[in-house]
Amino acid sequence: MQTMTSLRLPSRAPALPCEKSHSSPPSVAFVEQHVSRSLARTSVALLAGFVSHRVRKLGRTGRTGQTNAKASPVVRRVLEPGKSPVSQIRNFSIIAHIDHGKSTLADRLLEMTGTVAKEDMKAQLLDNMDIERERGITIKLNSARMNVKEDGHDYVLNLIDTPGHVDFTYEVSRSLAACEGALLVVDATQGVQAQTIANVTLAMEADLEIVPVLNKVDLPSADPERVCQEIEDVVGIDCSNALFCSAKTGQGVPEIIKRIIEQVPAPSVDETQERMRLLVYDSFYDNYRGVIAMFRVVDGSISKGQKIRFKASGKEFIVEEIGIMVGGLRKPVSRLSVGEVGYVCANIKTVGDARVGDTIIEAGTENEVEALPGYTEATPMVFCGLFPAESGDFENMKTAFERLSLNDAALFYEPENSVALGLGFRCGFLGVLHMEVIKDRLEREYDLDVVVTAPSVEYQVQMSDGTETTIQFANMLPPPHKVAEIREPYCLLEMIVPEEHMGPCMELATQRRGVYRTTNFLTQGRALLEYEVPMAEIIRDFFAELKSRSRGYASMDYRILDYRSNDLVKLEVDINQTTANPLAQIVHRSRALQFAKKITGILQNEIPSQQIKVIIQARIGTHIISSKLIKAVRKDVLAKCYGGDITRKKKLLAKQAAGKKKMQAIGKVNVPSEAILAVIKKT
Repeated sequence: MQTMTSLRLPSRAPALPCEKSHSSPPSVAFVEQHVSRSLARTSVALLAGFVSHRVRKLGRTGRTGQTNAKASPVVRRVLEPGKSPVSQIRNFSIIAHIDHGKSTLADRLLEMTGTVAKEDMKAQLLDNMDIERERGITIKLNSARMNVKEDGHDYVLNLIDTPGHVDFTYEVSRSLAACEGALLVVDATQGVQAQTIANVTLAMEADLEIVPVLNKVDLPSADPERVCQEIEDVVGIDCSNALFCSAKTGQGVPEIIKRIIEQVPAPSVDETQERMRLLVYDSFYDNYRGVIAMFRVVDGSISKGQKIRFKASGKEFIVEEIGIMVGGLRKPVSRLSVGEVGYVCANIKTVGDARVGDTIIEAGTENEVEALPGYTEATPMVFCGLFPAESGDFENMKTAFERLSLNDAALFYEPENSVALGLGFRCGFLGVLHMEVIKDRLEREYDLDVVVTAPSVEYQVQMSDGTETTIQFANMLPPPHKVAEIREPYCLLEMIVPEEHMGPCMELATQRRGVYRTTNFLTQGRALLEYEVPMAEIIRDFFAELKSRSRGYASMDYRILDYRSNDLVKLEVDINQTTANPLAQIVHRSRALQFAKKITGILQNEIPSQQIKVIIQARIGTHIISSKLIKAVRKDVLAKCYGGDITRKKKLLAKQAAGKKKMQAIGKVNVPSEAILAVIKKT
């Protein structure tokens, strides 16, 4: 009878069989036999219930570490992939400024549509990288298919995620091209920010249906009416029917789902185009499956086993697997048709073969099918040198770059040998954020201590003989007598600043050679300033200086305009008549003296005293514009002379001077790498 103490008996014990046929009480042996049978049936029922629960949970989440996941039983699968009517499909994205709640709103949509079970939810589910979670930004795209029922009809909602930073403007434009609508999420406590304007401009250029959503309305400092007026005045979108929500608590999210179904149009179908055309809006590298391309079916359909061709790269592959994204996990399907969003695995080796914006067509139809418009190659805009702090880590850094380039087609790198910093790489990036992300990934994922040189931009050089060339670093600039003109990239800078900080912010833009365009007052106390500024002035410390002058309240955004000719010169630094190549910079002539004094001053403080005097000179061509001197360490040769004739002392001093002169002629200055890094960080 030990079993009776370990299991809970039913609330009402079943009647004994003898209760109806015998008036006398049953025997003890009979009771024990009956109770044992009842407990056995109860144990079996409990075990069956537990197994059933575990089976449902495994079917919902998949095994840990697996790539593909089975669909959750709570998700409706009435509209099967490949058979979904186009009229029931809605493709949309979420656009917002940094930290306005885009990822949190995506989490609530996944949770409330039953795409992801509540016990499986985690914050920022679609953000897979630690850097994305820490900075509150989206770097790599993601997507999710959601099935909902509204007014008795089943719908498929495809959320196509977008990166929010200006560095990835091209990727955002391709993601928006795969959508018909967008949720414009604005923080009800902060209002319209610079990046909000940039992202909504791209959505308007893509002719998307924009649904304004005000987030964080549950906070005490929220002011939805003021923010609605800002959106109407600045962006030009009618906010009379704007939605109020709190992505954190879920307030107002069901209304957002309903508005997506009602307002976002269904994908259009081109009756004249029967051939398959897919738009690639993202691609990434998987260690086990190779490159996986994310796409939207624009025309036709795609099936497993089909032979496909990438229109721009010209590469052909056999489709091994196609599928949809469900809650951040891949779910294979057999077919996808017009308007649907999914992924394709086809044993693709490098991301360069499946670039963002490319068109996937059926192999053999390249002469019959035109590519979808909008494809361009990613062009690096910011350049710098990356060197390992320990010279022995060069091979490890090389391996890290090879792996990173598999997942990032926009990353440019080539080996470089610096006298001061040793072996490293000369790299090109889409922007400053892209550069910071790569540096962080090298340090975190590959455990490398990285030294970054001063960033620069790409310049267009017109030679005296009429030819043109492009350079990314000052050391590549030809001699002055061979250069006729140097052009640098300009960008449109938009700053949203508090009214009381307008003066210092405008002064900063003017100091950085900005050309004033206009001022717009968004609401009482906030203004939008527009300047045309050289990009070289923005990539250094402009954002940090702007935050400092506005006490952290300003935001900024920029986009490339064109290349313009300017009076640019190459500023070089000589240390005892030896040029320090890592310190060379291309600067405007009006700021050359300021930079020269700053660099020579830093080196004077950082280079330790030597046995010889050290002369630090900053020059433009052969014209020296700034000079500093570090005196030589001098031994007191007269210390042993306690008296005697003055001629003895003069003889010792003359001997010392002769030795110093000889050492000055043959001696070499030891410039520590810390001095080079100090100049890079402080300029």
